[in-house]
Amino acid sequence: MRRADRLFLLIHALRGRRNAITAQRLAETLEVSLRTVYRDVADLQRSGVPIEGEAGVGYLLRKGSDIPPLMFTPDELEALVVGSRFVRAFGGERLGRGATTALLKIEAVLPPELRASSERSRIFAPEVERLETSGIIDALHDAVTARQVLRIDYRDESGRGSAREVEPLCLAFWGGSWTLGAWCRLRSDFRSFRPDRIVEYSGTGEIFADERSRGLQAYLDAMGVSPA
Repeated sequence: MRRADRLFLLIHALRGRRNAITAQRLAETLEVSLRTVYRDVADLQRSGVPIEGEAGVGYLLRKGSDIPPLMFTPDELEALVVGSRFVRAFGGERLGRGATTALLKIEAVLPPELRASSERSRIFAPEVERLETSGIIDALHDAVTARQVLRIDYRDESGRGSAREVEPLCLAFWGGSWTLGAWCRLRSDFRSFRPDRIVEYSGTGEIFADERSRGLQAYLDAMGVSPA
């Protein structure tokens, strides 16, 4: 086990405990020697982690302390960086801002070597030319979250128009376009609508019930997909 991983697990073992845990118990949990536990605890205390206690008595985190549970591998960190870039480029503006600020918070508590690693990823997404700037993704996201019935003016791939009332269930990105998964009241069945073909949309003010027969899981089953 890497030392960084061991230190993370040691802090995790102390988190939220009301009573002290002995060095012997920590050694057994981490599968290391008592000497290693004493050395690791001393190193963490010197680095500012608020661990109280002593050898022969036990250890615990000082009351009111909270240590962010962040200890990423380089691959995990790059996944977060790349994911945030894709959300900024392809998601709505609100999720894009959320991805940016979340990553800033994560990087703020990273050790210098991992912070430098997060800046070296060479996987990019077209942040300069956002694919979605109309605000419709944010609006549909709000409707999905609030279970708000929408009235939409929709055009199919041939340009034929239709007016629908839909119960929005989810948004899915298929590597090039978004779709809105919904229960269509006109067709009395599940349908997937492309936001870029929605000419107009508005909320009806009605909140639809979360019914199993036409809810999210039933939609996913009908589409033959599973949420990631």
